Amino acid sequence: MGLAKHTVNGIISLVISVGVTVAMADDEDGPWDLSEMALAVGLSAFLSGFFTSYFAK
Repeated sequence: MGLAKHTVNGIISLVISVGVTVAMADDEDGPWDLSEMALAVGLSAFLSGFFTSYFAK
């Protein structure tokens, strides 16, 4: 049961972070691709949400 809770917290963090990033990003602002940036933000946000939930108990 605990692992599911941590996974859900990671997914919530992922959705919020990627949603805000994509909404606020400007495609012409830098040398990066929006999909690459969203992937990096999503991975970071998921791991942050998951492990914060896991270790914060």
